Amino acid sequence: MIRPLSPHDTRLRLDALLTELALYAKELCPEAQVEASAVQYEDEDGRVEVFPPCGLAEAEEERIELALCARSADLFAETGLFVPCAVLDATARATEPSPPHA
Repeated sequence: MIRPLSPHDTRLRLDALLTELALYAKELCPEAQVEASAVQYEDEDGRVEVFPPCGLAEAEEERIELALCARSADLFAETGLFVPCAVLDATARATEPSPPHA
């Protein structure tokens, strides 16, 4: 019989997954600022946001986002943890307040 993971084990797995995705994002774009959060919102278990340097080509941003989202989907299939990833405009990060989290 398979025993469900304890909340502590689930949190350890989530932390490892967030670390893996953040390191992968830095591998894809070393100049980017990467933020990983374990704050849960609706059906998310956490999130990873990537802020590439200004002037990065749109095609390069899309390549980074597609690769990161594909890896997140693979990890979801393996672990059941849903961690969406996004590549965002760095200028929006400085001007927009963070959404409230429940």
